[in-house]
Amino acid sequence: LRRHFGVLLLMCVIWRHVSVQTGGSITFPCSYDLNHINHVKYWCAGLGWDVCSYVVRTDHPKSSGKTSISDDINKRIFTVTMTDLTSWDYGNYRCVVEINRGPDIMIQWFYLSVTPGTPELYVEQQEVTGVEGGSVTVCCYHSNTGYMKWCRMGGDCVSGYSGTLNGISVTLNRTCDANNRKVLTVTMSGLKMENIDWYWCRVGELEMPVHITMTSTTQDPTTQQPSASPTAEPVQTDNTSQGAEGNMEEVHQRSIDVKVLLISLGMLVVVTAGILSFYVNIKKENNKSCSSLLFISLQSADSEQDITYSTATHTRETAPQVQTE
Repeated sequence: LRRHFGVLLLMCVIWRHVSVQTGGSITFPCSYDLNHINHVKYWCAGLGWDVCSYVVRTDHPKSSGKTSISDDINKRIFTVTMTDLTSWDYGNYRCVVEINRGPDIMIQWFYLSVTPGTPELYVEQQEVTGVEGGSVTVCCYHSNTGYMKWCRMGGDCVSGYSGTLNGISVTLNRTCDANNRKVLTVTMSGLKMENIDWYWCRVGELEMPVHITMTSTTQDPTTQQPSASPTAEPVQTDNTSQGAEGNMEEVHQRSIDVKVLLISLGMLVVVTAGILSFYVNIKKENNKSCSSLLFISLQSADSEQDITYSTATHTRETAPQVQTE
């Protein structure tokens, strides 16, 4: 009965193909129903149900070699991380929920390929952080072709060039970067805290899981981490924090006004001193000129006193008159 039920589940579960470069790592997300919160989850390897062998379990062992498992019961998602991958790690893997006194339930089936070169679809970071109210951008690099879309795990997808996912705007842009790599750029705008989740970037038959996390705008501005999106702008929602910032801004503005006033007064004193110095120098030069002229005038007067003037008077003699009788 267990094998037969397993085959039926195998026909209904979505099959995902993920490619990773040799030496790299990958995290696989697996979501489950509310009624499976307290159940053991495990990660097994193998193509057939009856040959799927345990790798890690949420009870024991939680880690084995290069593989580890973690269960977030609040999000109802357990994740499996595989590191330092080699060509021997390729193959079929499954996320399974263990059911006591009944057949286990397979909730996800993956095919992992490990390539020595650059994978046909990859992201530089599997976790991207945005700011509430802002936007976040994910770059999916690919060399393969095919239908492109962005999907929320267990939810809807956006294809084409734009759409909405859970009330937020999503745009898909197809370009090439400076290294001539083909890029599917996904931008999610108007982020809300409920948008924190795992998403899938898909090109053709390949997919890559991406975890979108978020920081709240009500954080202390001194400890708030910057967004991964250049365009993300925090929205202030805390009135108390805003009032404190307003007072600090007012004090800072007053400090700036005082500094400007002091600088202006200093410049005025310097300019005034310069003008006074200029006029004093001009006056000294004028006094020197006047003294020189006076000295020259006095020398001229003394020279005139040394000159002796002589007056020559010409007297004409007349012949004596002879008186006759």
